[in-house]
Amino acid sequence: MGIRYEVLLLRDSGDRQDLDESPSPNESAADYVQRIATNKARIGWQRVKQRKLAPYPVLGADTSVTLDGEIFGKPYTKEATVAMLNTLSGRTHQVMTTIALVFRDQIQHLTSVSDVTFKPLCASEIEHYAASGEAWDKAGAYAIQGRGAAFIRHLSGSYSGVMGLPIFETAELLDQIDLKKVTA
Repeated sequence: MGIRYEVLLLRDSGDRQDLDESPSPNESAADYVQRIATNKARIGWQRVKQRKLAPYPVLGADTSVTLDGEIFGKPYTKEATVAMLNTLSGRTHQVMTTIALVFRDQIQHLTSVSDVTFKPLCASEIEHYAASGEAWDKAGAYAIQGRGAAFIRHLSGSYSGVMGLPIFETAELLDQIDLKKVTA
């Protein structure tokens, strides 16, 4: 997009965790991704202020896969990967990615929603993919930008949104602030 940026990492290990990404009871996938993306951006903005960095806008993003009202997070085991892929096999699910922007006292967000249809997957395909490790740390246990693309029969929506950063929505949010004034 031609915009200079820096990555602000969140702590995510042991007792030094910046954000609990667990869904709240009865929380919808749309509310969940909006809450997590907004909290990531808020934490980033706090870091900017704590470190006395130049006050540039902070983006946070979160992606969730949902099917039949269930939120499919990131699998951290082979067994969780296999279970998720078995559930998604031959079905259409939704991928929601929210981009949140925090700048000074402003908080804005936009959400990309895409429908993804998987082909029916056989046990060996699922086992082979799970063994590759590509699914770990990917919502829904697959990476559209990697080997997981071979499972996708149809995509209606945003490829970049399914990847985790919907470029159209990101550009829309950035257009809502005047970057020339920010960088002056």
